[in-house]
Amino acid sequence: MLSEHHDISHEFPEYRRMLDSLRATDKSFDTLVAKHDHLDDEIRRLEERQLPISDVEIEKMKFTRAALKDQIYQCLRAAAAKG
Repeated sequence: MLSEHHDISHEFPEYRRMLDSLRATDKSFDTLVAKHDHLDDEIRRLEERQLPISDVEIEKMKFTRAALKDQIYQCLRAAAAKG
């Protein structure tokens, strides 16, 4: 099964400028986004090539990706509130 792209720039297009700005100025935020996008790439690779992995493991990876996405969203909202 081919999964959709879930990299952060696709997930939050309305925050694209802020995302770029924060990645350039906040190393911890940049690391968080990089972790998310790397994990998303790994999930896509596993699904596209149908590599052997248990359903439990792929679901754990997807849960981790969702948790990272939530953290990133909270950072973006906090930065937007500061103006």
